Amino acid sequence: MTSLATLLPQVLPGAIGWAQEQELKALATGAALTPQGIADARALGVLAPEKIRVVIAPALPLPDDAWLRSVALGTGLLGPGFTGLTLGYAIFIVHGHLTRRLLTHECRHVHQYEIAGSIAAFLPAYLGQIATVGYDAAPFEVDARQHEIL
Repeated sequence: MTSLATLLPQVLPGAIGWAQEQELKALATGAALTPQGIADARALGVLAPEKIRVVIAPALPLPDDAWLRSVALGTGLLGPGFTGLTLGYAIFIVHGHLTRRLLTHECRHVHQYEIAGSIAAFLPAYLGQIATVGYDAAPFEVDARQHEIL
């Protein structure tokens, strides 16, 4: 498959639209953070932890669009090894994987979205980091790992 860096200009509009749709669905159906979750999120810099909704699901959501789904899976952006995903104020966690460590990692991503201002502002930077230095070395991922609460 073509590299993510090459595909990024084509992928971004669909990825942003999909992420915004997923956030809206999660905000309508997800659970609010517990008082401990709100305190943790505040400690991580989240400005509005009461807006966060958590969806526990059998698997992380994937785009319905076949090409976008293929790119996400083929480039390793999403797939069976992932247990958490944050899209704006929506946090998706695979059933059986909810831990304080994972939830705080994802809350730190909420903080990053807040600083960026929107999904449309955050995703180009985030995906650009992954495309250039890889998932593990992406500064947003390094930051989220550094702020995990065990």
